[in-house]
Amino acid sequence: MRGTSDVSAFGNGRAPTQDAFRDLYDRAESQAARAFDQAVNTASFGRLLATVGENAAALSRIRSDVADLVIRNLRLVGKADIVRLARQLHATEDALERVLQEVEQLRDQIAAPRGP
Repeated sequence: MRGTSDVSAFGNGRAPTQDAFRDLYDRAESQAARAFDQAVNTASFGRLLATVGENAAALSRIRSDVADLVIRNLRLVGKADIVRLARQLHATEDALERVLQEVEQLRDQIAAPRGP
């Protein structure tokens, strides 16, 4: 089994120091930054970014439409359903009120004494 002291990341046979690791990290970071800058500065990256944005918006709309369909197919009550039922209930109450008034008028006519 090999110990960590005889393993060298730099090939010189000595254990790497913290400064050597920091230097290696800095070089890797700067190379990665240059590579990303080159990739971002191309026209194809702009097209790719636009396509990703369009796809994200399309997926969001599809998700919203699917959610609406699921709610509709499960026959869950929505706000529009409650408003429609409230209007129907109000119309029914108005009709019943008119019927009650007619019944009271008929009752009054029956109860009124008839002339000779």
